[in-house]
Amino acid sequence: MKVLITGVAGFIGSNLLAHLLSKGHYVIGIDNLSQSDGSNIKEYEGDSRWEFHCQDVRNFEALKKLAQGADAIVHLAAFKIPRYGNALDTLQINVHGTENVLKAALENRCRVIFASTSDVYGKNPSLPFSEKSDLYLGEPSVKRWAYAVSKIFDEQVCFAYHEEYGLPVSIIRYFGGYGPKQNTTWWGGPQSVFIDCALKGNPIPIHGDGRQTRTFTYVGDLVDGTARVLESEAAAGRVFNIGNTREIMIIELAEMIWQMIRPGEEPKIEFISYRSFSGRYEDVRRRTPDISLARALLGFEPRVALEEGLPITIEWQRRAARAGGGL
Repeated sequence: MKVLITGVAGFIGSNLLAHLLSKGHYVIGIDNLSQSDGSNIKEYEGDSRWEFHCQDVRNFEALKKLAQGADAIVHLAAFKIPRYGNALDTLQINVHGTENVLKAALENRCRVIFASTSDVYGKNPSLPFSEKSDLYLGEPSVKRWAYAVSKIFDEQVCFAYHEEYGLPVSIIRYFGGYGPKQNTTWWGGPQSVFIDCALKGNPIPIHGDGRQTRTFTYVGDLVDGTARVLESEAAAGRVFNIGNTREIMIIELAEMIWQMIRPGEEPKIEFISYRSFSGRYEDVRRRTPDISLARALLGFEPRVALEEGLPITIEWQRRAARAGGGL
């Protein structure tokens, strides 16, 4: 296939690029490099199996031109939870970018695989979350919900394009990705920051009381699930949870990472109140997926446990820090 990946220089995008090239597909990658220095894709410079364009998904004319002849667009480019950032950027980039992707796909008659998020389930207390679970968000004045709102809107636009124009669109709700090439700031998730702090011997910052839970999915499993959706004609018009089902408290994750890096040492933990964030903030207490649909329709099964994936991730992050002069 000829596949266009938006956000190709990011965490999932760069790992998906490697996977698709290994399978013999041709890739067109775009990224505005606003959240990446390009190092994730540097090893593929000059590779004739793909092409890279430094471009923004908000530029429709450029996107439409690059999508010509593509069999599918995997839309990964997005801004995330504005924990320390601007909610307006998150809303505008995610909403305008996704509709541009859908319009470009419609003009070129190609499939769309849209990357959504487990964050859309919000504060729903009924776990595990299936694709039919209610999407239950918190108080609208709390800017943390900007990301979830933008993705919910994007999903509805995807469904509307599928219904109105017959555009084959599939939606993936990712749960807690980690692994090599992850962003090493909060943008990459708590594990990125925890690893960085433990490598340097600094206290690990825990937002809230640390008893909130998440599931963490190794990037190889995320890429496998994405590729299965991409390769399945039966996936059109459907939503899939792609993630690991093991639930772990954030403080347990921090302690696990510390012991992997500094075995035998007492973990240094620093608890940080949500009140220290700019604007008001609200967290989700628990989040875990029901992946029955992905298992049944795609044959998807997460295979990498935290005890296996974290050491690989830690070693990658250690090398990346050394290369950047950070250690």
